[in-house]
Amino acid sequence: MKRTHTCGDLRKGNIGNTVVLDGWVNTRRDHGGVIFIDLRDKNGLSQVVFDPSNNNEVHKLAEHLGREFVLRVKGHVRSRKEGMINPKMVTGEVEVLVDELEILNESETPPIEIDDKKVPSDEVRLKYRYLDLRRPEMLHRLTVKHKAMQAARKKLSELGFLEIETPMLVKNTPEGARDYIVPSRVNPGSVYSLPQSPQLYKQLLMVSGVDRYFQLARCLRDEDLRVDRQPEFTQVDLEMSFADQEDVWEVIENITAEIMKAAGKVIQIPFPKMSYKESMEKYGSDKPDTRFGLEFIDVTQIFGKSDFDMVKSAVDKGGIVKCINVKGGSEISRKKIDKFIDFVKIYKAKGLAWMKLEDKLESSVVKFFNDELQKEIIEKTCAEKGDLLLFVADEKPKIVYTAMSELRNKLGKDLQLYDPTKFNFLWITDFPLFEWDDDIEEYAPAHHMFTMPNPETIKYLETEPGKVIALCYDLVLNGVELGSGSIRVHRKDIQQRIMKAMNISDEEAQEKFGFLLEAFKYGAPPHAGFAIGFDRLVALSLGIHDIREVIAFPKNKSAQCPMDGCPSKVPDTELKEVHLKWNIVNKK
Repeated sequence: MKRTHTCGDLRKGNIGNTVVLDGWVNTRRDHGGVIFIDLRDKNGLSQVVFDPSNNNEVHKLAEHLGREFVLRVKGHVRSRKEGMINPKMVTGEVEVLVDELEILNESETPPIEIDDKKVPSDEVRLKYRYLDLRRPEMLHRLTVKHKAMQAARKKLSELGFLEIETPMLVKNTPEGARDYIVPSRVNPGSVYSLPQSPQLYKQLLMVSGVDRYFQLARCLRDEDLRVDRQPEFTQVDLEMSFADQEDVWEVIENITAEIMKAAGKVIQIPFPKMSYKESMEKYGSDKPDTRFGLEFIDVTQIFGKSDFDMVKSAVDKGGIVKCINVKGGSEISRKKIDKFIDFVKIYKAKGLAWMKLEDKLESSVVKFFNDELQKEIIEKTCAEKGDLLLFVADEKPKIVYTAMSELRNKLGKDLQLYDPTKFNFLWITDFPLFEWDDDIEEYAPAHHMFTMPNPETIKYLETEPGKVIALCYDLVLNGVELGSGSIRVHRKDIQQRIMKAMNISDEEAQEKFGFLLEAFKYGAPPHAGFAIGFDRLVALSLGIHDIREVIAFPKNKSAQCPMDGCPSKVPDTELKEVHLKWNIVNKK
């Protein structure tokens, strides 16, 4: 016997056909001696029937079948009896009366249900991932991801891009996150790094004259994990020579539309654009969710004229005050507002002031504002009767932006201010090239150091790095960053100036990036690129926020795999071969 159809194929048109199906026992029912089994494969379910009046020997064999047994059955397709049709199954009008049965493998009782309605804990799912992946929902996600991969490849190939693999064992270079390192057996004391991205190599491909490159690149980063992060993930990575920002945006929009189409979603292109400065002022974030309003209102000057000493002090020190007007929010209870106050403190805000507008402004802080200032607040915030005004102030604008942005997102979710099925894509442009890092007390790249400065601000590189604007851009979907790109530095002199602005000495630059600087000496073309977080985009297209749901074998939050037990120890003999030894203090 050899399979003729999958378990999701059979329809009324197959009635009378002799078929062979392979699959797993999904459910088993014994109705008065006649055994009914739903046989499952990745394409669906078919009901197969073992009737002793048709074949007694096959029926006796079927009496011992259990859940997840692997079967091959041969029989003829017939209509289900009247009243037995299952409209919830695409094969629900027919069944297979079995003439022959082959048990390909038996199964112990599985530790988890192969049932989308009975999903166990995450840790159990990861331990028995090969069983979890049998669930129709998980197989559907992997199928969508496959279709999305093929769609991206097809579109990029049509646009003249070459798919080229870059190395997995690379030189250790600083790129933001920690590298995973691989000791070299044949080069004692030296290590390879696993690539956080193909950044330097795709730039070198442009120097090589490839013109247009892409890759479904595996990236590895040793960083703290969240629902949208994994130690290893895939990105749609591309680079283009002689291209400007508009060229990159057009390509990415077309690829994104194709990927979304693979998930059954139709989106409108081109995407709207917003500068980093505007995004921060309106939403306090460089990845705003634009499915709802609650845009920030700057009330710094008004609060600076008040008698509210704590806030006035922050303003006098160069701080800011931002407000959110929650329309109709006066019905929100004081208990709920107190929870908002505790919430913003998580993000280092000292507190949250509030006012409700009924016939007049009401709250415990209104007394600090004279009638004229209260009138200014109402006019500035466009407040109407029944509105709730929320304020955060701090001498550090970053704290205000972060706290208010998180509060805005919470309000949007709690108050159900947006349609969860809507997809709002947005380009964020004109980022600063550098950001001040309080931990190391110096400027660090906002994206990466290979980003070309805007020619109008490059003059500030040596004197005021914070004023330099980068020719870079992020793609955002519903408040989630999907990917980043930029016009790249292609001249050695500019790259060296950027490195010096980061306090990288000539010796360090030569040691870590000498091969790139050397390549730039030989006619590197202008080039630009982008990388989409592929797992993240596929997950969001399916309405999922945890990228583990679209990765076949992900790690848990401790970067471990409960299924195979990695990371694991290796014998001392293997460590010796790579010139290492354990130096771990055992905890008692």
